[in-house]
Amino acid sequence: MTEEAGEGDEDDRAWADVLTWARGLISPDPAERAAALERHAVARREAEAAFERLHEGRCPRLLFDARMRAYRAAGARCFPGALWGRRDYARGEISAWPRLPLALLFLEWEARCPQEWTEHAKHWGTKQVLIRELAATRHDQALRGQLVDLVELAVRRTYRCKDREYVRLARAVDGDELRDRLRAAQRSESAAAQLHASYVLWLLDRPEVPNTRHVWRTWLADMSAPGHRRTPGRKTEGF
Repeated sequence: MTEEAGEGDEDDRAWADVLTWARGLISPDPAERAAALERHAVARREAEAAFERLHEGRCPRLLFDARMRAYRAAGARCFPGALWGRRDYARGEISAWPRLPLALLFLEWEARCPQEWTEHAKHWGTKQVLIRELAATRHDQALRGQLVDLVELAVRRTYRCKDREYVRLARAVDGDELRDRLRAAQRSESAAAQLHASYVLWLLDRPEVPNTRHVWRTWLADMSAPGHRRTPGRKTEGF
């Protein structure tokens, strides 16, 4: 994510405004979600227009600075730009960041509505950084519960880019609640959920084992061996 800030109070107002309506992006009500998506699309177009004005050519410094402020303000009213403003926290302390609710919403949106997120806000690098910093931060009970929810959502779906990072998060919030949900996913009818949950539980029992593609493929090959009770088939992507 970008290290530089928006413009103080104006920037803070922008992201706070996003939070008031962006919850609709994960609403189970199709009409509410459609309204939030349209508002987000308008905000994205405004940010893109501000970006074009910023690069229209050489201009006086004062005009450039004004256009930069306008671009930052516009970008802070949509995803992923709302997460690219001032990161006024030390590494590993994202739990103290005022924009933490937006970061969690961004990840939940991707988890619950992957196609809409991909169309309207795709940014894999931001997803990766957020998950890593959430894994490294302090977790009070409320935040831990939200992170357990995110891990479960990721485990129960087919693999998406950077989902591998959720193993890092699972290790950070390991406990009875998470393991109970992973075992429930193992018993589900979804082959992807069974596979992912089994692998994450296996890694939780082996904190010294890195979550690499080599480890995943070796584990997958063992799961596919004759006589094993689960047969993953030809799946090659996963946690």
